[in-house]
Amino acid sequence: MGQITIYLDTETEKRMLMVVKKSGLSKSKWIAKLVREKTISMWPESVVRMAGAWGDFPEAETLRKDIGRDAEREPL
Repeated sequence: MGQITIYLDTETEKRMLMVVKKSGLSKSKWIAKLVREKTISMWPESVVRMAGAWGDFPEAETLRKDIGRDAEREPL
């Protein structure tokens, strides 16, 4: 298990201590949890389950069908 030393300004430390106290965790566990949350590289399962949840949402082609044509671009 790694160890780390951090330096916080007084105001940041006060804010952290208030939140840590409310969380019921130790400072070390609270910071470790925060680092895990901020470094996760996968979508939460709750988000993954939402994929395809909006079945009635129109396809891109349907949304674009009445837009018309783009104007011709001027040559450079």
